[in-house]
This record gives sequence, C-alpha cells and structure tokens, in this order.
Amino acid sequence: MAPLAVTEQSMVKQERAARTRETLIRSAAETFDRDGFSVASLTAISSLAGVSNGALHFHFPSKAALANAVEEAALTRLLALTGNARVDVEGGVLPAGEGRVQLLVDVTHGLAGALRADPVLRAGFALSGELSRPRPGDLRERWRRWVEETLRQAEAEGELRPEAAAGDVVTAVVAATVGFEVLAVRDGAWLSAATVTRFWRLLLPTLVPADRLAGFEAAGTARRSV
Repeated sequence: MAPLAVTEQSMVKQERAARTRETLIRSAAETFDRDGFSVASLTAISSLAGVSNGALHFHFPSKAALANAVEEAALTRLLALTGNARVDVEGGVLPAGEGRVQLLVDVTHGLAGALRADPVLRAGFALSGELSRPRPGDLRERWRRWVEETLRQAEAEGELRPEAAAGDVVTAVVAATVGFEVLAVRDGAWLSAATVTRFWRLLLPTLVPADRLAGFEAAGTARRSV
C-alpha cells in the first residue's frame, strides 16, 4: 500500500477515535448530570454514546478517568466564558465606561445561561461537589479564584464602597452562584436571567457607591455572553 494511502487511513482512524472520545465525554456528562457520579454506570454511558463497553474502555479505563475528562472539557468551557474577562483583569484594560463590577455581573449572567444549556458544564460543576479528592479541574474553585481576582481589582480601583470588603463580597457571589447551580438540579428557574438579575439588584446597592449605582445594569450588558 502506498505511504500516502496509509497516512490517509491513519488520519481517518484518528478522527474517528477523536469523535468517539468526544461523544463518550458528552454522554458521560449527560449521565452524571441525570444520575449523579456515584450512581451512573459505564454501561449506561456507552449505551447513550452508541458504542460498546470495549470501545469505552479503550478510551477511558475507569469511571474516574471519564469524570476527569468531563471536568477538563467543562473547564475549557468555563475558561471560554471568563477568557476575555481574564485578559481584562490581568491586563488592566476594560472598555471605556465599564468596570470590574459590571464585568462580574455580566459573566455571572453568562455562566448561568451556559449552565442552563450545557450538560458538560453542569456536570463539571456537579463533580466539583461530588468528588472530594483535589483536582486541577475543580470548577467551583476556579470560579472562586476568578471572582476573587476580579473583586480584588475592583477594590483596588475604588469601585467598591469603603465598607464593602472584597473578601465578603467574594463569599456572597460564590455562595449564590454555586447555590443557584445546585438548586437548579430540581428547578431550572434558579439559573434564569430573572433570578440572577434579582440577586444583583439586591447586592449592588451594598457593593458600589450610591452616586454610581445608576450606572450599573443588574440584568447585564451586551458583555453578558463573554
């Protein structure tokens, strides 16, 4: 067989394997999202993916390995949501008239919308609560760190009321957003835009100076889909 034909066959096999792996990750996420990690079975995951148990084990030797892959995929999605925002925070550059607090409002709206629509992201956050071992892909911890850094910059730049300590605000924002994610397992309305807006309408007056409050949009701005 000609070398070119061998190369083409190898590429086709690699593409097929990559597609199968992605299908298994999504099927695992949907199964973890529906049943929980402890109850979910590899048989159910392979059945949903339309592959054999042998094919599943070829890509992932265990349920834990699948969970790691789901968390990695979910982390990629979370970083995409906060990616432009992270550049802003670290680089110190924001569009004219916008600040860190509005950025945080917008990203929480974007996160809630993504959690409503994406089972991989939902499963990644849920696994952060179900799996107690330390993991690089712990989404709740990554989210906390991003919120903390954004609010630290907001405090340093004078966006917060003097009595609004950034650490206390981090606790409130992370507790609320993670709580919405957990409660939405039973009632998706907890991740609705209306719920997130009500939260920010309650928090913003305690967070930013009164003379600047009118400049903030609790319902988010065009940047909410960052």
